Amino acid sequence: MSTNLTILEQQDPDVFSALKGEEQRQKVGIELIPSENYTFPEVLATLGSVFTNKYSEGYPGRRYYGGQEFTDRIENLARDRAKEVFRCEHANVQPLSGSVMNQAVYLGLLEPGDTILAMDLSHGGHLTHGAPVSHMGSLFNFVRYVTNPEDGSVDFDQVRADALKHRPKLVLCGYTSYPRDIDYEKFKGIADEVGALSMTDASHFGGLVAGGAMKNPFDYGFDIVTTTTHKSLRGPRGGMVLCTKELASKIDKSVFPGLQGGPHMNAVAAIAVTLKRAMTDDFKTYARQVLVNSKTLAAALMDRQASLVTGGTDNHMMVVDTVKSYGLDGKVAEETLDKVNITTNKQIIPDDPNPPLRPSGIRIGTPAATARGMNEAAMQQLAEWLDRCLRAPEDEKVLTDIREEVVSFCQEYPVPGIE
Repeated sequence: MSTNLTILEQQDPDVFSALKGEEQRQKVGIELIPSENYTFPEVLATLGSVFTNKYSEGYPGRRYYGGQEFTDRIENLARDRAKEVFRCEHANVQPLSGSVMNQAVYLGLLEPGDTILAMDLSHGGHLTHGAPVSHMGSLFNFVRYVTNPEDGSVDFDQVRADALKHRPKLVLCGYTSYPRDIDYEKFKGIADEVGALSMTDASHFGGLVAGGAMKNPFDYGFDIVTTTTHKSLRGPRGGMVLCTKELASKIDKSVFPGLQGGPHMNAVAAIAVTLKRAMTDDFKTYARQVLVNSKTLAAALMDRQASLVTGGTDNHMMVVDTVKSYGLDGKVAEETLDKVNITTNKQIIPDDPNPPLRPSGIRIGTPAATARGMNEAAMQQLAEWLDRCLRAPEDEKVLTDIREEVVSFCQEYPVPGIE
C-alpha cells in the first residue's frame, strides 16, 4: 500500500494532497454524522486489492465472464456470512448503494403505481422511501405516515387506518433521522392484515442489529430487510438485500440484470471481511457501546437545555432542534461546529418550516466516535463542547479554544485504519 501511495504522490500530487488532507482532517476532528464511520483496516486493504480488476456479471456459478474461481468464492463467503449474521434465508450482496438496494426491492416485487406505506421524509424517512423529488416517489404511490408532534412516537392507529384505506402492497419501516426504536410486531401485524409484504430499511442500524444491540426484524417475521454495508456495520460503501427464500429469485433478477451490470468485486470482498468482523465479541461490545454513548450524549445535551426531537434517543442518533435550542438554523450550526473540528450535518425536523438547505436542526450520531474508543466520559465532554460552541457562534476566542481542545483530545483516540 505504501508503494502504491508513493506512486500516487509521484503521478498525481493533487489527488495525493487531497487524500493526505482528508486523513489529517479525520485524525484531528470528531465525526458525529450518524451515517459516517471508520472502516476496518482489512476493508481498506481489500478495497484497494486486485479484485478491483475483475468483472463478474452474474452470480456465483452463473457468470458471463471466465476466470471466476476466486470472485465466486468471495461472493459465496459474503452471502453465507450475511445469512448467518442476520439470521435470514437469502442475501444479495451486489447492490452498489443503499438507493439501489431499495429500488431493487420495489422494482423486483411490485408494479409501477403500486402503493407503499412508508415514513415521511421530514419525520425521519429517506429519499428512497417515496420523497416526491426521487424517481421512486413518482414511479410508485407512496402513502407517508408521520410522527406524533407531542412525543415523536408513531401513531399505529393512524398507520393501520392508512393501510386499511390505501391497501399498500408493501409496508416499509426504517429511517434516516428518527431517534427511536421500531415496533416490528405492530408493523408486521398491519402488513399481514392488508396482505402486504413487510420491509425494514436498516441502513442506519444494520450494524447494531448484526451486533445484537438492536432487534432483528426477521425475528418478527419480516419478509425483507435492506441495509447499507458502511454506517454502523463499518464496511465498504454498498448495500445488501436480505429476504426470505420465496423472494430470492425475484430480488436477484431485480439487482442483476434489472438494475446493475457487474458488481464491484473489491467491495463484495470487503463486505465478506466486514461480516466476519461482525461475528466477533469485539464487534458486539462495540455495538452495545454505540447505544450507551448515544444515550449518554443525548442526556448530557438535554441537561444543558438542548431540545431534542422526540425528547431523547433509543438508537445511535439524535436530532437537535437548533432553532429552539440556540436560535441558529441547522446550516449555521453545522458550519459553526466545523470551525472547531466537530462534524455534524444540518437536518430537517418534523414539519420543518425552513428550507432543506437551511433546516431547523442538526443530526448527531455516535458510531464513528465509538469506533475510536470514546466512552461515556468522552460523551460528556462532547456535550460540553457542542453546547459551548453553539451558544457562542461568533466568539472567535471561544471557537479557537474549543478547536485546540478538540485537536488535543483526538490524540488519545487513534482513527482505525489510518493510525
